[in-house]
Amino acid sequence: MYVSKKVKKMKKITTNKSALFAGQAREHYVRVAPDSDEYLKVWVKQPTWLQVEQAMASIMKIDNRTGNMDLDINAMYKYMLENFIEKTEPQLSPIDIIRLTPYVGNQIKEILPNPMDTSGDEEKKGLSEMV
Repeated sequence: MYVSKKVKKMKKITTNKSALFAGQAREHYVRVAPDSDEYLKVWVKQPTWLQVEQAMASIMKIDNRTGNMDLDINAMYKYMLENFIEKTEPQLSPIDIIRLTPYVGNQIKEILPNPMDTSGDEEKKGLSEMV
């Protein structure tokens, strides 16, 4: 029997399946105006890997007839608002959320997951190691 000179390091397999799934929504407070002491409470879900892919795919619009491709960042934000905000207090509808002031909207944009964030190394992100 042939034994390779390269000995593969044994990898520890997780026994905690819950570590594999997106976590619970996190609660955030968003100031309603620069000079206000009132806040909007927002629960933001952690996306699954498929939701991140769908958010990225929502950016690209391809014209099948001409083959032209356009990028639509607004489509990605709309997707993220509809899918990553679990609830708000006071309760806001998806239409209400789209109509928020730029001040409030920019704060929400900062707390939403960023599907285009590729910074950091693989270990920080928990990405799998290629074998």
